Amino acid sequence: MRWLAKFIYYKILGWEVVGNTNFSKNTVKKAVIIVAPHTSWQDFHMGVLLRKVIGIKTNFVGKKELFVGPFAWYLKAIGGAPIDRHSKENKVDLIAKLFENHEEFRMALAPEGTRKKVEEWRTGFYYIAKKANVPIIMFTLDFAKKQNKISEPFYPTDNVDADFKFMHKFYEGVIGKVPEYS
Repeated sequence: MRWLAKFIYYKILGWEVVGNTNFSKNTVKKAVIIVAPHTSWQDFHMGVLLRKVIGIKTNFVGKKELFVGPFAWYLKAIGGAPIDRHSKENKVDLIAKLFENHEEFRMALAPEGTRKKVEEWRTGFYYIAKKANVPIIMFTLDFAKKQNKISEPFYPTDNVDADFKFMHKFYEGVIGKVPEYS
């Protein structure tokens, strides 16, 4: 199926992967992957296609209520991990435990937390990476250039402002599927 994904991605859609293109050969088995800008429901499908193209397993978290019946099987098959949002445990701690409990876990998420335009990113992903002691890897969804750019692994420091400035710089000029939300 990887050949089909590549055919669709490169030939039919005309996209390219740039930056850390050896990511799938990388020894990073655990990471928080932030994908931005998240402006459309189509971003999820582009991400699923991209992971097949580069040959890497990624995961995502979702509320446990979604993981029921046959839908649960499908969500788990594509890398989903249920979390109990009603638990009294801190969500950062809860998700950081997922990294402890898996030999390989690369959690992908949108730092904006929504498909609409935001002035500031949510910070949970950052604190999850720090708590789990895993790097952050940045992916772009640049629909204007038809390009996914992948960063080198980046370990958060104790300087939150400098780290966010560094991450925001990676996404400068990137245009999402819905440009006004970018």
